[in-house]
Parts: sequence; C-alpha cells; structure tokens
Amino acid sequence: MLDVCLLGTGGMMPLPNRWLASLLLRYRGRMLLIDCGEGTQITLRMAGWGFKTIDAILFTHYHADHIAGLPGLLLTIGNSGREEPLTLMGPPGIKKIIEGVTVISPDLPYELRLIELSDIESAETTVGDINLKSIPVDHNLPCLSYCLELKRQGKFDVERAKKLAIPVNDWSSLQKGMPITLEDKTVSPDMVLGEIRKGIKVCYCTDTRPTEDLVEFIKDSDLFICEGMYGNENNLDKAVQKKHMTFSEAGLLAKKGKVKELWLTHYSPSLTNPEEYLEAVRIIFMNTIAGRDLLTKTLNYAN
Repeated sequence: MLDVCLLGTGGMMPLPNRWLASLLLRYRGRMLLIDCGEGTQITLRMAGWGFKTIDAILFTHYHADHIAGLPGLLLTIGNSGREEPLTLMGPPGIKKIIEGVTVISPDLPYELRLIELSDIESAETTVGDINLKSIPVDHNLPCLSYCLELKRQGKFDVERAKKLAIPVNDWSSLQKGMPITLEDKTVSPDMVLGEIRKGIKVCYCTDTRPTEDLVEFIKDSDLFICEGMYGNENNLDKAVQKKHMTFSEAGLLAKKGKVKELWLTHYSPSLTNPEEYLEAVRIIFMNTIAGRDLLTKTLNYAN
C-alpha cells in the first residue's frame, strides 16, 4: 500500500490556513517529497510521519513557492539524526539552486545527491521500490510533472513451483523477480509467476497549461493531483497568460486520462473557498475533491 499526504495546497504565498505546494508519499516506511514550499516542515510535523526516512525530494520547478522551504527542512532532517545521503531531483539548474539555498543551511551531516532531469523529453528512474517518471510541461520556466508507480508482479504459482521441484526457501527470490540456480537448471521468475497485475499509480501536476502529452502521462492513474489555480472560469484568460489551469481544465484532463480520482491543489491566494466551485468541475469529472492541507489517503493494490 502507498500512503499519500497533501502537505500544502497554496500557490504564490502561504495563508493562515493554507501552506504552499508540497506532497508526501510513504511506502514501506520510506518517504518521498514533491516540492517544498515555505512552511513545508510545519505540515510535515503535523502529519506525524517523521523526517528521517525521506529518501528523495523532487521539484517541479524553482519558483519560490515550490522550493523556499528547503533550507530549513534540510537542517531539520539533519537534526533528526540522518546520516545517509539524500537525493534531490528537478529540472535543469538544480545544482545552482541547491548551492544557493545551502548557503544558509551549511555543514549538513549527510550528502546531497543531485539528479538533473530533462526539461525536453520524458525521463524515468527509480527511488527505492518506486518507479518514477517525469515529463516537461507548459509553464513560463522549465517545469516537470511526475508520475510514481508501484509495479506489481504476477501472482506466484505454487503448483508450478512444486512441479519444478523448487525448494520453498527459494520462492521469495523468484517472487522478488530474481532468478535462481538449482543443481540441474536455472529458474527464471516468469516460469512461476502469472501475468503482471495492476500496480498503483499517482501523478502530480502543477504550474502548467493542459497538454495532450499530460493526458497520456496520467492515463489510468489511481490518483491524479492537479493544480486548480482558478475556480472561476472568468479567470481563464489569466490562467492562459500565467501558464496555469482552471478547475474545469484540470477536470477535463482527469476525464480524458481516465483517472480514478482527482485532487485539486495549488490555489490562487484569491481563491478563499475552493469548495464553492467544486460542483461545476464535477459535471466534467465526478470524482473530484478540493484538496486541503493534510488531506491523506492510503492506496491499496487491487485484488
């Protein structure tokens, strides 16, 4: 299962009841953070998941409302006793950005490992057991959207394993996708595993205009977390000018991508009551939720 916590739902500036953009994911006790706006470590503490086991921090882009909370968080992670390396990923320019913000958070007790992702084409890597994909989006500076997937192997066939005389002690290796060697043969996982089963897919998208590439990128997501900078359609011209989205545009993306659930986030400071515009977007995509700080969900594998 995968735990998801929307730490901050604001854009541009923090408000008394709304912190800036950030998303936390937890799998098997390890965590991954996307974006780190001002105040992120406050909602991190409120979530109660800890700081020490964050393995990677991903940045969609380097506007302040997505990264200004990083220096303080790095220090807090250091004070938690962490010594193992921490991975930071983002579009081109990450080295310069991290050199700048660590001027006020020097002498960390752990190494920072920087990975620069392409802002021209899609990229794919892994963080622990999570498969991570990124895609460039349409903002006014290099910006990425992310997709995180937990792959799921086929079901282990006990009868086939017995027919192949595979010792029970070797079953777990095959279940993990590793071949084994017996005295008279080599057994590969596909010899005892059924068809690949559906895993878990979560996509996160802020600061962009809707694009056809995004439709394919988010396809069949279990959860799609997408910016809704403006609820009122009268702000469409402003959304186009500033490279953001309205609620209805996010809803149309979710519909085209055939996702299961949509969380809206990254609201304009002027959008004081997102719920007011929710029914209009539900006409387009019914399973839409107006995200709020500390909104949490546990996603499980389908049977």
